[in-house]
Amino acid sequence: MYKAVAETIFELSQDKKYLRAQPGFFSILHTWGQDLHFHPHIHTVVLAGGLTRTNEWRSSGKKFFIPIKVLAKKFRGKFLYHLKHYYRENCLSFYGDARQYQDKVLFQKLLDLCYEKDWYTYAKEPFSGPLAVLKYLGRYTHRIAISNRRIVSVNNNTVTIAVKDYKNKSQKKTVTLTGLEFVRRFLMHILPKGFVKIRHYGILANRNKKTKLSRCRMLTNSSVYKPKFEGLTTAEIISLLVGRDVTLCPACKKGRLQQLSCFYHGTVP
Repeated sequence: MYKAVAETIFELSQDKKYLRAQPGFFSILHTWGQDLHFHPHIHTVVLAGGLTRTNEWRSSGKKFFIPIKVLAKKFRGKFLYHLKHYYRENCLSFYGDARQYQDKVLFQKLLDLCYEKDWYTYAKEPFSGPLAVLKYLGRYTHRIAISNRRIVSVNNNTVTIAVKDYKNKSQKKTVTLTGLEFVRRFLMHILPKGFVKIRHYGILANRNKKTKLSRCRMLTNSSVYKPKFEGLTTAEIISLLVGRDVTLCPACKKGRLQQLSCFYHGTVP
């Protein structure tokens, strides 16, 4: 999925019909839905412009990025191309109802069916600004599949969780699962050790941060850049993240808490 997304954005962005420049973007994998079923999909945030071959900044302009239908067709081709490649290299595993696709004839029929369908990619401009997008994605980047507050009740046999029915105007409902089924769904979303969940590409890639990204900031009059947390203490950073002063005494609301010890040697309070 990462390859298909990256190649789709790279090729279309550098096409003469569209941006005609190297883009910058990062992609985040999200694997679960509200009911904890396996629902892998990629969220991608793309810069509103790119760097041309002559190292000039080109804005995306009034026309927002790339037409959705064009994105969908390109992504479909890329995704199915890599799927076929992994199949030929025996890199795919088949379980349950999918075991039938180990048969080459049935797998080809599946591919034909996928090519016939109209795929859809969801893309839109961040009307509330880029910070709203980052805040939304920030909820998922380092969290687990379900938080404690969504667990309504637990007994010896079942677990009841709160869900939003997005197909029905985000109506709040509850779903009751057996304990075994709850654990099974939860474990599906634990990523392999060393898996890189957030990946940066193009101008935002690590190898380009000190060269191309710096030039983009200069060309867009944003060369004076300071990280939000630079120079702050750990307590000050946490206060910004949670939206309240964590050093304020929760009892009297006047005194200040002081750090007496730390679990990590050398950590600055």
